[in-house]
Amino acid sequence: MASSTNKSTATVFCKAMILLQLPLFATVFIFLKSRPATTCYNSIISFGDSIADTGNYLVDFGEKAGPVGHPPYGKTYFRRPTGRFSDGRVIIDFIAQAMGLPLVPPYLVRTSKQDLRYGVNFAVAGVTALDGKFFRDKGMVLTWPQYSLATQIQWFKKLLPSLCSSKSDCESFFSKSLVLMGEIGGNDYNHPFAQLKAIDEIRTYVPSVVNITSWAINSLIELGAKTLVVPGIFPLGCVSAYLTVHQSGRREDYDPQTGCIKWLNEFSEYHNSLLQTELDRLRRLHPRITIIYANYYDAAMDIYRHPLKYGFDAPLAACCGGGGPYNFNLTAMCGAREDTVCSDPSKHVCWDGMHLTDAAYEIIARGLLQGSYASAPITQACLLLEPDVPQLQRVF
Repeated sequence: MASSTNKSTATVFCKAMILLQLPLFATVFIFLKSRPATTCYNSIISFGDSIADTGNYLVDFGEKAGPVGHPPYGKTYFRRPTGRFSDGRVIIDFIAQAMGLPLVPPYLVRTSKQDLRYGVNFAVAGVTALDGKFFRDKGMVLTWPQYSLATQIQWFKKLLPSLCSSKSDCESFFSKSLVLMGEIGGNDYNHPFAQLKAIDEIRTYVPSVVNITSWAINSLIELGAKTLVVPGIFPLGCVSAYLTVHQSGRREDYDPQTGCIKWLNEFSEYHNSLLQTELDRLRRLHPRITIIYANYYDAAMDIYRHPLKYGFDAPLAACCGGGGPYNFNLTAMCGAREDTVCSDPSKHVCWDGMHLTDAAYEIIARGLLQGSYASAPITQACLLLEPDVPQLQRVF
């Protein structure tokens, strides 16, 4: 395993995580630019953390939100900061665009006149699947937003009467709604890593994280959800921040093909394995519900293994950062005066040392929409809503 990090460095790292709010952790595709890939979904309902957040964290914390509220965030696509932890769009944006839907608005900026029937996003950067008590009982200091997955589900229940007014109306609404469950769970491990918890202890958290995710899925199904996309977590060992903090002099700690840290990636694989087993159980429990596993891990690993195929020159180094072998510096992060921003973010996988670029998210979204890295293509899952195409059930 990688060499241990001294306590002062870990403290700074923890603060860095709070500011950037990651789950600790090129080609422009024509189909995203042309006509919508599918039109049978009318709405997207989203939960999760900074991988899916489209502005809730920035709205909630305002001036205290840190770098995400300032340039160079948002520079590539929106030309301004929007609360997305990227230089441009995130995965949910590409899914919405491919379906011909408006970009999904954050829940915390809703207005009385705003029509949210086309979608709403409850994801907040930095949040965990588990609630604060779980971590306090483990002796941890809670320094992140206290909006657990259960809180986001409560927000949705509160909003639901304004989305549909009767049982039949709700059935119709949900039959045409795509529910994105995250990414969620990454921060349940990221925050403990930042507070120097041992990996053997953090592994014991995984069943609890998977269980609360399963509870949330069941809750949404009981409310009427018909199609849910549930992502796994990304390969933590390829994250620029972790590559910096957990640098090791032992060659055996690194994947020789990618340069990623093997023991951290093995941890991500452990979480994803338990999650997929639970999703199989839920499918048997709810045979009429479409539950799609979104394989963020393999989608990202394909990029790290074959960066040139996707047009990336620097797969592990951040585009925006403060120097060092991975352009991540705990004292000069993206958004600080001392940071440096690459000339072409589309050549980088990582944006700020923790999150990905618009270009990388576009590739991952393509894999989900077309099915390369999903248990069924999202663009075809809507066909499962039609009674005359039962043969598609075989892909699940």
